[in-house]
Parts: sequence; structure tokens; C-alpha cells
Amino acid sequence: MLTHVVTYAPEEPVHDAAIEDINKEAFGPGRFARAAYRIREGGPHDRSLSFVASNGEHVVASVRLAPILIGDTPAMLLGPLAVRPAWKNQGIGAALMRTSMEAARLAGHRLVILVGDEPYYAPFGFRPITGHQIVMPAPVDPARFLACELAPRSLENVQGQVRHAASGGA
Repeated sequence: MLTHVVTYAPEEPVHDAAIEDINKEAFGPGRFARAAYRIREGGPHDRSLSFVASNGEHVVASVRLAPILIGDTPAMLLGPLAVRPAWKNQGIGAALMRTSMEAARLAGHRLVILVGDEPYYAPFGFRPITGHQIVMPAPVDPARFLACELAPRSLENVQGQVRHAASGGA
């Protein structure tokens, strides 16, 4: 029987195996072909902005933020956000979202992008990226390409190829 006491904490290296299991369960082997995964392959995520939800010693959900560049503009890429099936629909993913977005804002980040479902992410401030010349490293459904401005007008005039910040030049 599950006890539904959940605690939230910054991600640590000890969580890596559990997070990989959660992502495998949530997204399957197709996750490696996705545009966002290709970006994340370019370097590490920011553990100080990435969080886990745990029930005792068991990690039940996680969210990660990775530093990226859109052209020359620094931003963050959110994802993956994943919750184990037995723990879904309890607000755990939403709590992780609020925690990571607030941590990013407090750290001075101005812009977060992701590829996901607008109805889920809209309450956190995400809107479709329309009318911008932002290019992902693989095709994405434009309706699922979303941005959240953590500072006013931070998406204004942003254009270019999205890549991991550690990957170097444009």
C-alpha cells in the first residue's frame, strides 16, 4: 500500500538511476529521438533548478531544467517532467513545476521553453511560441512548442537555433 506522504528536494546525483527509470517508464525508448532530448545530450542539466518528489526513499517524480542558448539568448529548457503512474493526478507534477519555475526566476533566469501540452503547462505561464524564428534541432509540433517569460518581454527579438549552453558556438 502506498503512503501518500511526498517530500520535495533538489535533485542529487544519488537520484539519477531512479529518474532514468521514471523517464523510461513515462516516455519509453522513443524519448531519445525527440528534439528536446537532442538538446539535453549537449550537456548537463542544472541540479540546483531540478527537483525530485519522494515517498520515503523512493523517488516518485522529477523535473529538470537545462541551460540553453536560443541564438545568443540564454534560456532554460524544462524537461523532462515525469511522475510514476501510481502517483499521477495528485498534484505532484504541478508542485514540481512551481518549485522549479520559482527557483529559475529567483536565480535570475528570464525565459524557459519546453515541448509539451499547452493545457497542462498554461497555468504555469507557458504559451505557444508563435511568430518567432526559433529553430529546434528536430521537428516539433508548433502547438507544443511553448515558452514562459519569467521577466517581461524576455521572448522579444529572440531568434536562432536552440542548443545546449555547453555545446559552444552557433
